Amino acid sequence: MTTQTTPQTPTTPHAHGPRLQWAKLAPEVYKAMIALDVAAKKGLDPALVELVKIRASQINHCALCIDMHIKDARKAGETEERIYLLNAWEEATSFYSPKEQAALALTEAITVLTEGFVPDAVHARAAAVFDEAELAQLIALITTINAWNRFGVSTRMAPGQA
Repeated sequence: MTTQTTPQTPTTPHAHGPRLQWAKLAPEVYKAMIALDVAAKKGLDPALVELVKIRASQINHCALCIDMHIKDARKAGETEERIYLLNAWEEATSFYSPKEQAALALTEAITVLTEGFVPDAVHARAAAVFDEAELAQLIALITTINAWNRFGVSTRMAPGQA
């Protein structure tokens, strides 16, 4: 008796490439997102910007953005060790400054919104280490990367896809 095997169909979300090229189909939105991204990170430390973008992208499972922002973080001088530990930053606090920890906590609170709001304690922690203008920029940055992640994930963009 011979056993026939059926070829396995890929079940990964990106097995067949992106669903659509949203940037080409909605160029005005794409241009606005680029402008928003540039504006949102003004006045913030480039390494912190990339840590925030990586962490939000990890939470949102956006492979395209994780890949892109890890590369950008390296260019900004970020160490491999800090990049690798970012998924567990709360357990590796000695690797991140109090300001970075506050930014990462705020990133998680804004990205997940499990309670429907950002807890006062998380906001207060960030407000204690960022001045008001920086905090406004940080909130804009977190909101912007979450929008990018939603474009990437909903259209199934992945690293290496054109």
